[in-house]
Amino acid sequence: MTSTVVDHEIIIVGAGFSGIGTAIALRKAGFEDFLLVDDADGVGGTWHWNTYPGIAVDIPSFSYQYSFEQQRDWSRVYAPGHELKAYAEHCVAKYGLRPRIRFNTTIASADFDDTVHVWRLRTADGHELTARFVIGATGVLTRPKLPEIPGADSFTGAVVHTARWDHELDLRGKRVGIIGTGASAVQIIPEIAPEVAELVVFQRTPIWCLPRPDAPVPGAVRRVMSLPGGQRLTRWLSQAFVELTFPLAAHYYGVLPVAKLGERTGRAHLRDQVRDPATRAALTPDYALGCKRPSFSNDYLKTFNRANVTLETDPITELTPTGLRTGATHHEFDVLIMATGFKVMESGNMPTFDLRGTGGGRLEDWWNTHRLQAYEGVSVPGFPNFFSIIGPYGYNGSSYFALIEIQTRHILRLLRRARRHASTRVEVTAEANDRYFREMLARRGSQVFWQDSCALSNSYYFDQHGDVPLRPMSTPEAAWRAGHFDMNDYRFESLAPRTAPAGVADRSRAR
Repeated sequence: MTSTVVDHEIIIVGAGFSGIGTAIALRKAGFEDFLLVDDADGVGGTWHWNTYPGIAVDIPSFSYQYSFEQQRDWSRVYAPGHELKAYAEHCVAKYGLRPRIRFNTTIASADFDDTVHVWRLRTADGHELTARFVIGATGVLTRPKLPEIPGADSFTGAVVHTARWDHELDLRGKRVGIIGTGASAVQIIPEIAPEVAELVVFQRTPIWCLPRPDAPVPGAVRRVMSLPGGQRLTRWLSQAFVELTFPLAAHYYGVLPVAKLGERTGRAHLRDQVRDPATRAALTPDYALGCKRPSFSNDYLKTFNRANVTLETDPITELTPTGLRTGATHHEFDVLIMATGFKVMESGNMPTFDLRGTGGGRLEDWWNTHRLQAYEGVSVPGFPNFFSIIGPYGYNGSSYFALIEIQTRHILRLLRRARRHASTRVEVTAEANDRYFREMLARRGSQVFWQDSCALSNSYYFDQHGDVPLRPMSTPEAAWRAGHFDMNDYRFESLAPRTAPAGVADRSRAR
């Protein structure tokens, strides 16, 4: 028999806000034997890797934080990226997580050992870690996506992706091309336009861009936040705004007129900001608001009024040593910026490592066969003791912090019961998973994603099966379900000591 020692009761893969929030929740619940692993050399996830000029949160800062760890010193209503990174560092320090994090560690694969109910995780450098439970907290904005363009390796100038910004890169006086007009592009374009000689923006699909109610946090708001209950009130108002502008607008499109109002606001914003009618028309989406995540900016659209900024909507046909072609036109550049986002619903991103469950079945293969799905966005049958923070049909479009707290509540209910009954295997039943998936599909009728115009949006919300695996419900409902789902939807099993292989030990029980 193989001698096995479980290194940790729980391993959390990812030290971004999902991993940090999960670790804090575990400590509060009395689970001390856990380890966070991350391939970065610091915490913060998205806010560690993304440092491009102009990066900021795209929802109010009052919502983009844990409900139990609210801070009053955000500089702006929409905090810049470095403040989010600092907030991550603050949470790690306050809750004593630093000794429990292993940086520069890439998980390459994870295999469930049915004989001892243990996950065996292998790192990219060949080491093995074992854990009773694994929590996937790698997020979705993780793996940068590069465009598939003929001649991609031929360009001899500088190439940089927004998610891996090179701070040695000097753009002053340079001819710059930027591919993409998503959330990152909306933020970086106004920042770099004044310093470059020429900026050509290559747009495949225009983005809905709404006015952003951003400003330095007013003194009056800071005073309110210092009063008893003031922070709770500020957060509630912020959450209501966030809930109205996406979860309710997107998931109840056929019931609530919020999206239509947003579209009128977006068109008025375009008329107010863009002078040239042809450019304005090219920047106007021809799909319903909500088909893809909208952006908020007071500067992006008016950047196209600048003499040194050009919008190019013809498809890119190839990259060349000195630039790129769009049809018969050749654009020459010194620098190319890829603002092309992330592999969100694509292979190799959820999770970011090869995961094999019962009988060696691969999670990616299971999803390819059965479509992306997970019970309450957390669990998949056939993959016991593995829980996701951002699994299919888990995220509803609200603040990621709301999602993190909802999913950790679900997971903690399972871990507490497993501990009470000395269960070594926790697995959602196929019946429960099927029921949840049917419910999610039955709710699609009122979502915006199924409007005919969404076929024109090129939205990353749509997966390879044509589904949109977002949770079609409000945040309060999702939160309620996390605390009230039927525990009988899971099977709890114990590895009987008399049948355990010789030499098996679980160090987590001795701690």
